[in-house]
Amino acid sequence: MTRRIDHLVIAVRDLDKAAGLYRRLGFQVGARNRHSWGTENRLVQFPGAFLELITVGEGAQIPPHEESRFSFGAFVRDYLKDREGLAMLVLDSRDAKADAAFFAEKGIGAFEPFHFERTGRKPDGSETKVAFSLAFAADKAAPKAGFFVCQQHNPENFWNPAFQVHENGASGLAAVALAAPEPDRCKSFLRAFTGVVPTSPALHDLSFRLSDAHLDVMTPDDAAESYVSVEAELDQPCFVAFTVRVEDVLALSKHLDAAEVPYQHVGSRLVVPASAAFGVAVAFEATQ
Repeated sequence: MTRRIDHLVIAVRDLDKAAGLYRRLGFQVGARNRHSWGTENRLVQFPGAFLELITVGEGAQIPPHEESRFSFGAFVRDYLKDREGLAMLVLDSRDAKADAAFFAEKGIGAFEPFHFERTGRKPDGSETKVAFSLAFAADKAAPKAGFFVCQQHNPENFWNPAFQVHENGASGLAAVALAAPEPDRCKSFLRAFTGVVPTSPALHDLSFRLSDAHLDVMTPDDAAESYVSVEAELDQPCFVAFTVRVEDVLALSKHLDAAEVPYQHVGSRLVVPASAAFGVAVAFEATQ
């Protein structure tokens, strides 16, 4: 089966300030959570996918990377030393242990699965337990782009329709964009990671279909044209933008005007540039 996007990891230095922007964009933003190693997050949930706004909290005790262990916390910490933005793409997993073995076989990640639990919050504020197992992959040519798959062990405690109602009418993720100086050099790794044979919608660009969304790989120039303002690394691949489906783009534009959030219309989409959104362009398109 084709994998779906489970979530996007958006690294920010001021978590509450970022949450404020996402509320102004019309999203419902969840309560602050803390991982045992010290990263802290706030989530924006859709049916079957979510955005993870994340930072490094005070007193964090983050374990280092090891030969057979990928440190999620260390990746976020090191990413934030250089920039804010969309740090990691996460796909769903039914069996993280099997996925880790598959990634090792394909030569894209010889890491042990990582399991953790944390306390979550229900809509009424009461506590609940959520648990996850992660299997990481890594492209040595893309040190600032993180990749892993996530298996949820208590999905009934995590997914909640009450968290999936947004003032902007958002219903889910439509796309994520990876800017790369030479998109073709990403093809082998991403084909192994996604399990998808890409199409080439433009001369050098690639597109990987992921269930009801897609991963687009394009040059930094093409990304800037598509997303108005991007903060791309010119010498290596990095994530620069994502697109959310909404019920009514025109209504959203009025909402953003009232909230004084800058945006531009690019074709049929509305785009909040990376310069106004913590290093990642946020696009909106009408639900088909």
